Amino acid sequence: MSGRTPADAWRAVVSVLRRAREAQRRRDRNRSRLARTLTAAVCMLAGWLIMVSAMHAQGTDLRPGRNTDLVSLVQSQSRHNTELTRQLTEVRKEVDGLATRADERSDLAPELSRQERRIGLTAVSGPGVTVTLDDAPSSVAANGIEPDLLVVHQQDIQAVVNTLWAGGAEAITIQEQRVISTTAVKCVGNTVVLHGIPYAPPYVIKAIGDQERLQAALAASEPVQIYLQYVDSYGLVYRETSEAKLKFAAHEGSLDLVHAEPYAGM
Repeated sequence: MSGRTPADAWRAVVSVLRRAREAQRRRDRNRSRLARTLTAAVCMLAGWLIMVSAMHAQGTDLRPGRNTDLVSLVQSQSRHNTELTRQLTEVRKEVDGLATRADERSDLAPELSRQERRIGLTAVSGPGVTVTLDDAPSSVAANGIEPDLLVVHQQDIQAVVNTLWAGGAEAITIQEQRVISTTAVKCVGNTVVLHGIPYAPPYVIKAIGDQERLQAALAASEPVQIYLQYVDSYGLVYRETSEAKLKFAAHEGSLDLVHAEPYAGM
């Protein structure tokens, strides 16, 4: 033992343990300072992010999925458009009543009535045809076919309407809406918008006129025949029926023409 007593050995052990404990305490103090520093840095970063988000949001919701449902917006706007149309119809009826009383002794009254019927401002009835267009069944889409080939497009509806006019139709409706000179068929997603109101398929097109002429025009129309090829190939729907009597309400929407140019044809 080189002259060392048990007491000396014990003091040496105690000294080593004391130094080890002091070293551990220093490491703990250093680790605590580092942890506090990191915590403060994270809190500052979080506060900065919250401030930046608030500045960019400017009072709006940064989670648009909660309140920007396109379908809900379209439905809400459709209801608003319907209400405006109802108000316009009431005002127009009032104006027409005043005009009738003012012109009841005028020679222009018969001509005014004829023009109103021509542009769709009076209810009409008579024989005609109904054409129904619809998308292909959902089972067809599972075969890997391009989706655009399986749905009714704006040009398909417009082709039928133009053909019916060319075939001598006196009046036409789409989805029970009277078609006039300013009516536009617009595709929005998988719906068609008429006079500000969206409609989903099937699309029902009705025309009053000579049934034989209307059916002959549809049979001879090249655009309609092209659509029928898609009916045969992909399962789209085309139904054509004769109607003994159809009744169309008068047009109730706006008559304003926003954009137009004079025709400079041959």
